[in-house]
Amino acid sequence: MARLLYRLGAGAHRHRLLVVLVWLVALAGAGVGAATLSGPTSDSFSIPGQESTIAQDKLQEEFDSGGGVTAKVVLRAPDGQQLTSPANVAEIKSLVSELSEQPGVTTASNPLNPNSPTISPDRTTAYSTVTYDAAMGEVTSEQREALLDTVDQADQGPFTVEVSGQAVMATPSVGGPAEAIGVIVALMILALTYGSLVTAGMNLVTAGVGVGIGALGISIATGFMELQSTTSILATMLGLAVGIDYALFIINRHRQELRRGTDVRTSVATAVGTAGSAVLTAGITVFIALAGLSVVGIPFLTQMGLAAAATIVVAVLVALTLVPAVLGYLGHRVLPRKQRTAPAAVAESANEAAAESATHAASGSANDRSFHQKWINAVTRGRVPALLISLVALGVVAIPAASMQTTLVQTPSEGTTQARAQQMLADSFGPGVNGPLVAFFEGDGAPRTAQQASGAISGLDDVATVTPPVPNASGDAAMLTVIPESGPSTQETEQLVGDLRDQLADIGGADSYVTGTTAVSVDVAQALDQALPIYLVLVVGLALILLVLVFRSVLVPLVGVLGFLLTLGAALGATVAVFQWGWLSNVVNLDDTGPLISLTPILMIGILFGLAMDYQIFLVSRMHEAYHKGHAPRGAIVNGFRQAAPVVVAAALIMFSVFAGFVPAGNATIKSIAFALAVGILVDAFVVRMVLMPAALALLGRAAWWLPGWLRWLPALDVEGSALAEVDDAGGETGSDERKRAEIGS
Repeated sequence: MARLLYRLGAGAHRHRLLVVLVWLVALAGAGVGAATLSGPTSDSFSIPGQESTIAQDKLQEEFDSGGGVTAKVVLRAPDGQQLTSPANVAEIKSLVSELSEQPGVTTASNPLNPNSPTISPDRTTAYSTVTYDAAMGEVTSEQREALLDTVDQADQGPFTVEVSGQAVMATPSVGGPAEAIGVIVALMILALTYGSLVTAGMNLVTAGVGVGIGALGISIATGFMELQSTTSILATMLGLAVGIDYALFIINRHRQELRRGTDVRTSVATAVGTAGSAVLTAGITVFIALAGLSVVGIPFLTQMGLAAAATIVVAVLVALTLVPAVLGYLGHRVLPRKQRTAPAAVAESANEAAAESATHAASGSANDRSFHQKWINAVTRGRVPALLISLVALGVVAIPAASMQTTLVQTPSEGTTQARAQQMLADSFGPGVNGPLVAFFEGDGAPRTAQQASGAISGLDDVATVTPPVPNASGDAAMLTVIPESGPSTQETEQLVGDLRDQLADIGGADSYVTGTTAVSVDVAQALDQALPIYLVLVVGLALILLVLVFRSVLVPLVGVLGFLLTLGAALGATVAVFQWGWLSNVVNLDDTGPLISLTPILMIGILFGLAMDYQIFLVSRMHEAYHKGHAPRGAIVNGFRQAAPVVVAAALIMFSVFAGFVPAGNATIKSIAFALAVGILVDAFVVRMVLMPAALALLGRAAWWLPGWLRWLPALDVEGSALAEVDDAGGETGSDERKRAEIGS
């Protein structure tokens, strides 16, 4: 693999103009395609085949609801007045008429209609249900703005008027001020790492090309299939982070080669053949973790996983082709100005430094000047305390995860018209009005069964109101609405969903179903719980096989995977403490505490596992390389850590800043996931990989690199580029000759 990638790097350098043009054309083409072919996205997380989803489809068919998305326009009378006064009745009729004429609106209900009133018992608050002819996610921005303008104008009149509902939920977007700050921080870290703003900017630009193509490709896909609104955000967040990091590893190796006096062409090819091998292996690991989401059989998770996996593929291809091409144009300008000396002087200085560092690594001398050298010396010498302290610390942080609650019911941000509307409804009708449940009956005698069920449902715990049964036109189906006493995201309402289903099963007669926002959330949570073990076995199993091939060891991959489980527990624990318990909520600009989004745990596993294995590969591969060259076990750990730790630290800080940039202004779905990933990156890079892992390897000694005899037939993945070094050291065809051949295309 190293030799193949060496030739790829040499070819990209030789044909750098063509490579750059191809990527620019691909980016421009993706932009044109996104502008002309993209379609609407969806905010629905329902799963086909679930009871709640089946009921929604049947309701649409039997009651001719048209599938239109709705909004609730809530009105409150001035203090001391009631909405039923003659003057206020006229105002309400005028507002309902104006709402009915909004673009895209099919109906707007009159809250004072005696057949189906939607007015509070004290006659001070009411709401009109505005139904659009568009499905969820298909209401245009112009239609949404028209409704909000009408509500704002009505609010200037005698009533307090607010609006909530899926029709006024804007699709979350990428590129706000907070995300920009995260990218700026990443640029600053790169500039400090390289000592060159030009190199830092190049790194960021090449990563931007990859993530741009990936995100625009997802936009094109929305014109041909229904995708979740969060799909492109997750792909962008992950693609930008890994794109920067993958380019960083190759550029860093290229700079090391230049400092040794290697010419630019050979240095670029060597960087792709060595660091590029680790990049490719790490990218495969991330791809497996993300594409593996498709095995759980949940369509929206499959979409998210495959979209993010495709973006990772683009990021890897950019790192292996576009980055070396641009490096060819920059030449020695990738180095700080003071390091751009004559190759011979650089080589002499590098040889002296290499000899000195090898002596330090072998002896573990107390005179080590590098902070990273002192760090790894302290960890390996005090390996038992370091191991115990890190285990205890991660265990303590993970404690809140035991009380984790999840839901798909999203809470609008505080201070928005949606939040004010829901609060007005909760104050006047009870919290359950914001998340009603619907019982649907189908078959002969459905209206009679619904009437019988109505009385039984009224006696269940947490039921506030049960509306009279509503039959369909043909009389073979009926529905009734159940208003819970508790809010839609509470455990009491989730329990009511189960109680309703049990109660309807006991009644018998017509076929019965329960749906509603909370019912959908419960069904999705159950599906995720069932899919999670399968997903873990598949992804972790494939990753273990890959890591065994990389490190030619059994214990190193096992320790790496166990370390990830500690990372996962700590990240979930911190997320629960902040988003569910409210600790330090002001730091993340959190409006309301409550259950985590149901997708958080499984998406965290898919994304964080791949990224954790990235650090495992980049860090431990240098240790394995030193051990392969004859260093003692502890010396190999020290030597490998000293070489890889600085770039891994920079990569982790960059990835943290990118994820953290999506937290302050992120929507409810993205905010908690981005926070969990940011915390997970810090914990995994700085605790698991830089403390727990080297301490465990030092404790294991030579056993860490043990491979059973019956597994030695497995092929070896040369991620360190040892084959290139061995060719250099051998007689006959030298590495230089081989490189020259690659460069002229022989």
